[in-house]
Amino acid sequence: MAIPVIAFFNNKGGVGKTSLVYHIAWMLSELGWNVLAADLDPQANLTGAFLDEDRLEELWQQGQQIPNTIYRMVQPLVKGVGDVSNTPRLEKIEQRLTLLAGDLALSGFEDQLSEVWPKCMDGDERSFRVISSLWRALQSAAEIVDASVILMDLGPNLGAINRSALIASDYIVVPLTPDLYSLQGLRNLGPTLRHWRNDWKERVPRNPAEDLLLPPGRMKTIGYIVMQHAVRLDRPVKAYMRWIAQIPGTYCKDVLDEEICDEREITQDPNCLALLKNYQSLMPMAQEAHKPMFHLKPADGALGAHGKAVTNAFNDFRKLTKKILEAAGIHSMALS
Repeated sequence: MAIPVIAFFNNKGGVGKTSLVYHIAWMLSELGWNVLAADLDPQANLTGAFLDEDRLEELWQQGQQIPNTIYRMVQPLVKGVGDVSNTPRLEKIEQRLTLLAGDLALSGFEDQLSEVWPKCMDGDERSFRVISSLWRALQSAAEIVDASVILMDLGPNLGAINRSALIASDYIVVPLTPDLYSLQGLRNLGPTLRHWRNDWKERVPRNPAEDLLLPPGRMKTIGYIVMQHAVRLDRPVKAYMRWIAQIPGTYCKDVLDEEICDEREITQDPNCLALLKNYQSLMPMAQEAHKPMFHLKPADGALGAHGKAVTNAFNDFRKLTKKILEAAGIHSMALS
């Protein structure tokens, strides 16, 4: 049975996507889940959040044949000398949390993924192996660490890498910020996901290799998370509320493709997984300490009012993580 994959994706950048994956991965482990956090963004920001620079340098400068990143797992297939490695070297972050590291070299996979997509319609076996390589890499890595769930971080674009990665997902969470750019991102995202999902369904029956397992391409959007900005003098509350008010209807119409979308406040929208506060004061501390905000201690600088903010962050992410599991329908899975 395939291990469920939850992707965090928005084709607009700067919405706090990587920070969400990082903190939810930690919270899942806190709740007793074995988690694989997979960095499929060629910028490798999630990997940089988990690992310090010394470890990153060591990781990326190791021999090119060592499958210690997502790219190096698929590299034999890319070079035409083999298939996806099923014995990756993974980064153990803590007992229940493992990282499949990102790699800037993954961007070089874009052209090949784009090239083989139409060839799947011709029943070309190698094309199916290339397109399914990211999913098979994720599943192999997750099986090694006995993960119950895979969280996937992606770059902010609608390119071939993300198409292949999203086909590998079972569920999609959409991070947003309350602005015009996020709304426009939703309008682009919904039709694109539906198009990719339908195209993959047409291709799967043409797979000529009986022994080649393919991702089902479920790609079910299970909700959105709004990362609330701090209100500044140049960004009045009126503008903020204007964009907030449009999110429920835009998500319903363009992402869920529903014909009838009732007007509702965002706090009453079942598709809204959370309105997350701005944690400006805690974020720099967390980045410096390479730990989630809710694990910060006085020794990390979380003194006075920061201590209360740490507790609030823990409660916020605990509630959000449980809501994501419930929306995905995997909250009742047996814990590892």
